[in-house]
Amino acid sequence: MRARYGIPLKITAGIAAVGAAGIAYAAGFEARSFRLRRLTVPVLPKGMRPLRVLQVSDIHMVSGQHKKRAWLQSLAGLRPDFVVNTGDNLSDPQGVPEVLDALGPLMDFPGVYVFGSNDYYGPTLRNPVRYLFEKAQGRHGLNGNPPAVGVVHNPWEDLRDAFDTAGWVGLSNSRGRLKLEGFELAFTGLDDPHIKRDRYERVAGGPEKDADLSLAIVHAPYLRTLDAFTADGYPLILAGHTHGGQVCIPFYGALVTNCDLDTDRVKGLSTHESSGNTSFLHVSAGCGASRYTPVRFACPPEATLLTLVERED
Repeated sequence: MRARYGIPLKITAGIAAVGAAGIAYAAGFEARSFRLRRLTVPVLPKGMRPLRVLQVSDIHMVSGQHKKRAWLQSLAGLRPDFVVNTGDNLSDPQGVPEVLDALGPLMDFPGVYVFGSNDYYGPTLRNPVRYLFEKAQGRHGLNGNPPAVGVVHNPWEDLRDAFDTAGWVGLSNSRGRLKLEGFELAFTGLDDPHIKRDRYERVAGGPEKDADLSLAIVHAPYLRTLDAFTADGYPLILAGHTHGGQVCIPFYGALVTNCDLDTDRVKGLSTHESSGNTSFLHVSAGCGASRYTPVRFACPPEATLLTLVERED
């Protein structure tokens, strides 16, 4: 007996078995195979000692993710000079206590943060294929910025209050500073461009001349924000959001970025050019995924330790 369309039942069963094995691997192993990416970025002025920056992003915490919590806690052993959290901490309205437990040891270090859409709103169940259709149609994120209706509102205020109490500096459409052993670091951040909450006009003007170093922080690396930061002369932009493509094709890479950034720069260190200036761009692949698509394939979850060193010129 043959299956419909003339495909033998053994082949059909084999394809199904391979698909099931792939899903089991992506959800059961790789999604929990946490990695630390280490990079060196030459952006410091002459005379500054190297700075160790730990970037965490896209935690998407769901209650009961004990391995992820323990791994995040262990990152404090890296003893970074400061921490950058580029948003999407939540994927569960009940997840705030677990996020704070996971980040608790890191909150003993100086830090800055921005929020992503999933900090504000709970995730929705959607067909993953829609990301491919949206890419083909040139559509990304929300069209406009109307009041959110019919969505789950996450308790992001509790996250903000805890981060602020720990001394982390919020950068949602604002500027902030950290002092590190005699060095003054300035930061310029935006609220999430993916849901049209970015307001660059509020922070325009470029690096602060009386700071030893100025960095740019944003959750989703939309080109309009990268262009603005780069044109204003920031040496390094840190972002997240893309999940590194999340489900990638081995030896090919990501199919989508969930924004208008090209797939060649979906994760890791690259450069961006605008108005004759060039900035380094680091996009974290993040360490989580939506509770409705808890899989990773050819794209392990990660955090990044960036060592900032003197510029080469």
